[in-house]
Amino acid sequence: MSHDDSAFPPVAHDAAAHRFILAVDGQQAVLDYQLRDGAMVITHTGVPDALGGRGIAALLTRAALAHARAGGLKVVPECSYASAFMQRHGEYADLLG
Repeated sequence: MSHDDSAFPPVAHDAAAHRFILAVDGQQAVLDYQLRDGAMVITHTGVPDALGGRGIAALLTRAALAHARAGGLKVVPECSYASAFMQRHGEYADLLG
């Protein structure tokens, strides 16, 4: 399914909280991670039900993976959504740690 990413504001990165955030329609979707042994461990992706089905979790995951790649980090997708996303998108296989 294709989504128009321009329909959403940019994903924000709160480095201090280890979180990527996307605020849409007054609600907040998040992707949480931890840094462990030189890897980004994605622990949770949460999208409010009212925002579901719009590709928001994918936007958050892509932002996190781009950040990991830019920082030379491997990624450990403990979150089931992030794990499934990385399996579906082979272009991120090099990030798996």
